[in-house]
Amino acid sequence: MSIAPAQGRLRSLPSAFGRVWPGVAVVVAVAIAAQFLSDHYGAPAMLMALLLGIAFHFLSEEGRCGPGIELCARTVLRLGVALLGMRISVELLLGLGAGTILLLVLAIAATVGFGLATARLLGRGWRLALLTSGAVAICGASAAMAIAAVLPKNEFSERNLIFTVLSVTVLSTVAMIFYPILAQSLGLDARATGIFFGGTIHDVAQVVGAGFSVSPEAGETATLVKLIRVTMLAPVVIVFALATRNVGQGVDMATGAAAGKPARPPLLPGFVLAFLALAALNSFGFVPEAVSGPASDLSRWALLAGIVAVGMKTSLGRVLEVGGDAVVLIVAETLFIGLFILTGIYYLGHV
Repeated sequence: MSIAPAQGRLRSLPSAFGRVWPGVAVVVAVAIAAQFLSDHYGAPAMLMALLLGIAFHFLSEEGRCGPGIELCARTVLRLGVALLGMRISVELLLGLGAGTILLLVLAIAATVGFGLATARLLGRGWRLALLTSGAVAICGASAAMAIAAVLPKNEFSERNLIFTVLSVTVLSTVAMIFYPILAQSLGLDARATGIFFGGTIHDVAQVVGAGFSVSPEAGETATLVKLIRVTMLAPVVIVFALATRNVGQGVDMATGAAAGKPARPPLLPGFVLAFLALAALNSFGFVPEAVSGPASDLSRWALLAGIVAVGMKTSLGRVLEVGGDAVVLIVAETLFIGLFILTGIYYLGHV
């Protein structure tokens, strides 16, 4: 009984491939160019991917490339987030001690709460608050893309995502330059410096760059702390998904009327379940190094391609419409988590 539908799906594969391959090919080419610029000129790969993607926005409006760009902006991006689970294990959690882990958990919760409160004061919506505070609190661009995937959509969703990714990438680069100077002026030792960098800088690459620019011990500690923050991605995304799954999807842009009752999203998005499953397998030692290494590379390239595609789908003009108060919001969140982690470091005696 089920053979005929399966055969039908197989026969449709060539036509489906024909629809998406032009857009996928363009996204991959731009992602490679972004990585080339990063490797040869030291610019953050995510930032290059985003800016190049925005420059090729016109391709998303051209019929042949549209389906492939959409596939990369949604499916490929979620694949990259899911594969991050292979970098997580229980051993990482045990390596830092309960005090540091508690500090990170409290910092994430406090930053999200601060973001919501500040957005309310600035007259901005809760969607932007959750997106920016989650990205600042956890792991920058990767967290922004994962959170955006579970938040109810409205007419500003893609614009807010692009703004958040661009902002956290720029702020991470600024932090990578100035935080080592700040750590030295505050008299932080190598372990405290690593906790500060790993607990506050948004993107992994900039955490590694800042940490190892101080010392090998600071670099290793910073990387470990940052991966602990990445571990928090799945719980935070689950909480956000549960808290917002009954919220409507916005308004119809043509009529201004309510868009109608949307279909409820799944209780747990598939990519979050995959993230948790891969983290569990890695924790129990079921993922060999021969698999985890290539999977980590695949995750990085999938995220890079995803952010290229998201950039292609959004015009720069719409991003600039987000307003100065949104910039104030994300900068305030960045400063808040920095002060929170520094206070915790002093309280824990890592000075």
